[in-house]
Amino acid sequence: MTLLLIGIATGISTFVGGSLALRFKNQIHLILGFSAGAVIGVALFDLFPEAIDIGQKFHTVGTLTTFIAIGFMAYMILDRTIPLVTSKESGHRGHVGAGSLTIHSFLDGLGIGLAFQVSPALGAIVAVAVLVHDFSDGINTVNLSLVGTGKPKVARLWLFADALAPLVGIGVSLLFAIPEQSLSIILSLFSGFFLYIGASELLPDSHHRHPRFLTSIMTVLGAGVIYGAIQLASF
Repeated sequence: MTLLLIGIATGISTFVGGSLALRFKNQIHLILGFSAGAVIGVALFDLFPEAIDIGQKFHTVGTLTTFIAIGFMAYMILDRTIPLVTSKESGHRGHVGAGSLTIHSFLDGLGIGLAFQVSPALGAIVAVAVLVHDFSDGINTVNLSLVGTGKPKVARLWLFADALAPLVGIGVSLLFAIPEQSLSIILSLFSGFFLYIGASELLPDSHHRHPRFLTSIMTVLGAGVIYGAIQLASF
């Protein structure tokens, strides 16, 4: 029952964040700036440190960093290859980017479930961290979909998928356990994915729309919010 309630809460957090992004889309340049900082912050302050913490018994930091680079390059190749087999109107970036964040939300739920398998205390810590940054995940999912497709209806569909993903991940965690050795590599790969999304898509697009100082402040604020949330969750 506890896991079910946590899964529902993460979905609500994601949905609220994404709904705000849809509601205030006229201020999209500021939201994109915030999202860029949040996505990069998740990669640098959450995913990679967690990968090191989990994987240090099995891998060197150099190995995990290599997988970050692999994730970055793999996402770049995917992003630049898809247009060769799809039209520009297909909005592939909106689907690939939002899909990547949805998979990340699924892994968030999976992480919550696995953490509770270790101990209730660890599960609670992970759940708080996920609840806080899933709000930003909702914003980021909507923004990536809008940037890639320009269609609010498609963005809403991805938002629903992202909101449901943690609950699905929690359910799957009850079926099996992912070895810590593999989980650290997965987290490193996703860190590379998000670094590419933030630095190569969200940051340039926010600056291109409105190259203002306030947009840069929002980017710093986005990263700062993620950093602060993770620090609070660690106490």
